[in-house]
Amino acid sequence: MRYSKEHKQETHDRIVRRASVKLREKGAHGIGVADLMKDAGLTHGGFYAHFASREALVIEAFSYAMDRSTERWRKLAEELPPEQRLAALVDGYLSASHRDDPGRGCAVPALGAEIARESPKTRKAFAAKLDEMIDMIAAEYVGSTPKAARRQAMATLATMMGTLVLARIAGSGELSDDILAAGRAAALADCAPGGPKRPPQAATARSRKTAIKAAARPAAQD
Repeated sequence: MRYSKEHKQETHDRIVRRASVKLREKGAHGIGVADLMKDAGLTHGGFYAHFASREALVIEAFSYAMDRSTERWRKLAEELPPEQRLAALVDGYLSASHRDDPGRGCAVPALGAEIARESPKTRKAFAAKLDEMIDMIAAEYVGSTPKAARRQAMATLATMMGTLVLARIAGSGELSDDILAAGRAAALADCAPGGPKRPPQAATARSRKTAIKAAARPAAQD
């Protein structure tokens, strides 16, 4: 049976979406092509009708996951005043729900160590998406020069991602919760003058609660 180009593209996209979840759950080398195709409801034999290689699927799946994270962060920023954005982003990122659902969370803490061992092509694609995340966070440091804002964004992102990795290693108990809390405090401790601050709790409790709930949702959806 011959399928339309639209059907083939829909199938391709479904494979990428499902692979992005499974790769974050099990790691880049923790699941094979046959399992990825089976999870997408397809046979192993159809893989090369959609991808030139396993590496090609891995790159698309990683890019998809990181694009979803960046898009969701930007949407969150659009819904909040500037002074609330970074706090809501950090609180949502360093939440128990994100910690406990790596398959639908940010790809960097889930796969970063493995990506460092991948091919130059894969690392280059991953680095480009990471650069977009840095720029997105740097935009929140409105009181800093572009260079200083970017440097601070790198530090904030590194703190967030490192905290999440440690929290996942610690499990889901008190130690893990304490790591998340310490990371949240550290990520917001050195905001540039005039840049993002934690909003007054009484004045913004409702909007901040809504924002944190949104930020804590999975970073990528099926």
